[in-house]
Amino acid sequence: MLLGSIEVTRPTADGSSQLFKTHEPSPSLGLSPTRPRIFAPPANSPPPPCSPSAMAAALGSLPSASSSPTTAPSIPANATLGRHLARRLAEVGARDVFTVPGDFNLTLLDELEAEQPSGGGVRLVGCCNELNAAYAADGYARAGRGVGACAVTFTVGGLSAINAVAGAFSENLPLVCVVGGPNSNDYGSSRVLHHTIGLPDFTQELRCFQNVTCYQAVVNNLEDAHEQIDTAISTALKESKPVYISISCNLPSIPHPTFSRHPVPFFLSPRLSNQMSLEAAVEAAAAFLNKSVKPVLVGGPKMRVAKACKSFVEMADASGYPIAVMPSAKGLVPEHHSRFIGTYWGAVSTPFCAEIVESADAYLFAGPIFNDYSSVGYSLLIKKEKAIIVQPDRVVIGNGPAFGCILMNDFFHALASRLKKNTTAYENYSRIFVPQGEPVSSDPGEPLRVNVLFKHVQKMLSGSSAVIAETGDSWFNCQKLKLPEGCGYEFQMQYGSIGWSVGATLGYAQAAKDKRVISFIGDGSFQVTAQEVSTMIRLVQNNIIFLINNGGYTIEVEIHDGPYNIIKNWNYTGVVEAFHNGDGKCYTAKVRTEEELKRAIQASLGPNKNCLCFIEAIVHKDDTSKELLEWGSRVSAANSRPPNPQ
Repeated sequence: MLLGSIEVTRPTADGSSQLFKTHEPSPSLGLSPTRPRIFAPPANSPPPPCSPSAMAAALGSLPSASSSPTTAPSIPANATLGRHLARRLAEVGARDVFTVPGDFNLTLLDELEAEQPSGGGVRLVGCCNELNAAYAADGYARAGRGVGACAVTFTVGGLSAINAVAGAFSENLPLVCVVGGPNSNDYGSSRVLHHTIGLPDFTQELRCFQNVTCYQAVVNNLEDAHEQIDTAISTALKESKPVYISISCNLPSIPHPTFSRHPVPFFLSPRLSNQMSLEAAVEAAAAFLNKSVKPVLVGGPKMRVAKACKSFVEMADASGYPIAVMPSAKGLVPEHHSRFIGTYWGAVSTPFCAEIVESADAYLFAGPIFNDYSSVGYSLLIKKEKAIIVQPDRVVIGNGPAFGCILMNDFFHALASRLKKNTTAYENYSRIFVPQGEPVSSDPGEPLRVNVLFKHVQKMLSGSSAVIAETGDSWFNCQKLKLPEGCGYEFQMQYGSIGWSVGATLGYAQAAKDKRVISFIGDGSFQVTAQEVSTMIRLVQNNIIFLINNGGYTIEVEIHDGPYNIIKNWNYTGVVEAFHNGDGKCYTAKVRTEEELKRAIQASLGPNKNCLCFIEAIVHKDDTSKELLEWGSRVSAANSRPPNPQ
């Protein structure tokens, strides 16, 4: 699609159709894009062959220049920048925009609000602060709607949201962060404005966002606003990364001819693999894998951005190889698959999974991220010479060769037909596998244990559920959940910002109306972003939040303990009831035993299934998963390595 062009389909002689593109004149050339320029010949001069009068004689209806006034056509009142932005966001899937009002974005919010969802616009979801609004946009983008969006005010709002935007960047999520900026007349005026750091330079916020977004647009001129907005949104889609759009506060409500037409739908040119490179990579990978005795497949988080989850499973079906996933890819591969063997996470893997992966003589990693957390302090027993690493646009086989300009999806499709069936690794897994037992039931009145809690959570899950796990011990406990077909799963492993899950729960639930979100949040993380539960109540969301109260930052305790990991205990159910304040629907329960837990779960799934349910599970401060104990000690060792000799 060409921005600023009109596409016209005309029939051809053979009965087919042909697409013609006509370009509007550029305002930068001094030509009006909406008003024709008419040149009148001198009086009494003979009409030239192509003069307006000669054309009128030929066509029979074209008026002369002097027969009609040259007034410009009126611009519709709704042809404003703000409404165009609303239509564009709705078109790409962001039908909810998470907002916090501030004086620089109020007019913009008026225009967004005026373009209602029923008319192809958006719904504004007011949040308690900008950080939570951007976290909610992150969760919204994860739920499969395409793009998340937030709208905040200049600098104080933008720099509050930037932490969440950085998280979305690290997780390859398309997110549009819209900031209401200074009046267009203030640019270059040397004036000092409020909401700044006291300098007459308005680029501080922009420079911060340049590091965590793939495109930045500063809109302080209506003439190029259409192009800048469209380029920003299309770039977010193409790169699957956040973008930043700053809009001067005096522009959103002004009608302009560039917004008078309903926007032509985005058409993003599809990326294509280099066929020669693809064929060479497939040939080399097939030879590498077909000569191996017990190969395995391991899915990674970048399969999402590559849109290759389906082709990955198709390749597994064709090859007979067992499937494992890295922890940050949980939920991207169906766990009901007949050859799914669990999560590969080094020393804290699903039982028997690491043994099969690390003993294989060949392994294909699809879109992996090997960082200190996913590698358990760099302790994975993986050898590069035995690995095929497939990234969204690149394939590396062993220590070489490497092939570029190859789309992961195309590579898996082509490779599937070239692999010989080999079920050896899965047969080995079947021989050593021992089903995992259930935790022992608690005695009457016995304090609740975390493993007992998750035993009952497992029974709650269905295809209409979605699990969101907060940074902390919930990472490890939720990894052990067996996801039913269709059950969603999200957590933020690369960035690991505590408190992320509260806002993400709000955004995910707002996008995925067909699922009931079940979130697991530690008490320390909840204290960072707790306010957004009030927004969930206001929106009548029916999420179930398990607040695991163990008196502090347990994951930090297992990495490096100290008095700073102990937090002030809250009456968490009391906090949520204060948010409720008799307005809306909400169910809370404080559980200390297994019996109380079962009653709370029954109440959440039964009479309170249509309202927000908040269950505070009080457990011992040292009640952690064995995986966290192992992982914490290895990450601690990695963090405490002495400096290399200089």
